[in-house]
Amino acid sequence: MSYSASTVVVVGSINVDQLITIERHPLPGETLIGTSMELLPGGKGANQAVAAAQLGAAVSMVGLVGRDPQAEVATAILTRSGVNLSNVRAVDGPTGLALVTVAADGENTIVIIPGANALLGAEAVEASATVIAEAAVVVLQGEIPAEGIVAAMRLATGRVVLNLAPVIELDAASIRRADPLVVNEHEAALVLAQLAPKMVIPTEDAELVARLLDWGVPSVVLTRGAKGAICADRDGTHSLASPRVVAVDSSGAGDAFVGALSAQLAAGSSLSESVRRAVRVGAFAVQSRGTQTSYPSLADELPLVRA
Repeated sequence: MSYSASTVVVVGSINVDQLITIERHPLPGETLIGTSMELLPGGKGANQAVAAAQLGAAVSMVGLVGRDPQAEVATAILTRSGVNLSNVRAVDGPTGLALVTVAADGENTIVIIPGANALLGAEAVEASATVIAEAAVVVLQGEIPAEGIVAAMRLATGRVVLNLAPVIELDAASIRRADPLVVNEHEAALVLAQLAPKMVIPTEDAELVARLLDWGVPSVVLTRGAKGAICADRDGTHSLASPRVVAVDSSGAGDAFVGALSAQLAAGSSLSESVRRAVRVGAFAVQSRGTQTSYPSLADELPLVRA
């Protein structure tokens, strides 16, 4: 089939990130004084859409925001990046919110209040059936209801990239629709436990990937932070290193990775070629604060993997 101009369609969450910086994360019951606070656009779906668009992909976003002032904040960089927002609708209730705390060492904690994203079920997704069906790549994440994910998969005629983060309950047939399934090592273990409840879950990353393939997932990308990623499909398994950089803020780096991966797949690159570029994009993103504000454009020089 011939695909429309919206080569990548992201069906997913749109949030405002309340970003707090702090010297270290508090212990349970402890109160600490932070160093700064700002409101920034976020949400895994929106992050991935921005990352793909800034790397040259034609992107449409399917999602929901609230009828509140936060909606404008949440969509500001989507608009600036040229993402088509004609399938983003306003509903009664608040726009999604993520409470992000980043310590001086770059490690983060995130608490999400779904807001409007919780309403992105089957009916809301089906309202965008045409744009989803025409996409070369449809990108999904775990920040929307499972029924919305399943509906998008049913409508998709192109490749489905499923970043099951956070891990939510999905039926086995839907998990096997992912091509690729993109997860970190913790998420991989949880997904494998859904597919094979009686299995002793392996602890080695490569073994997790192999078992997911054994249980019918067509292709898998396991992200490993500073260690890069492992990808596997019918062409083989590849371990791809990440550039060495100084991490300032790791929040949103996984979404930068998924956006870059999706853009490359839509452009016709192989899975391993796409992952090779995505690890460099993720490494770029951790070098500055925020999520969407840290993502590269085509004009930026990505860090290199050195031998």
